[in-house]
Amino acid sequence: MRPMIWHPEAKDQQVNSYLDSTTRAPYFGVTVAALGVFCLFTLAILLGIF
Repeated sequence: MRPMIWHPEAKDQQVNSYLDSTTRAPYFGVTVAALGVFCLFTLAILLGIF
């Protein structure tokens, strides 16, 4: 049975550097999509009124 205390391994540093370089939160894309849906909804309401 392996000990319960975790010690960093050499591969952990490689995995962390890979995740830091590739994983980004898509705040810009989510904001653009929400703004686009809001504008389309507003346009549909305005076209439906007139």
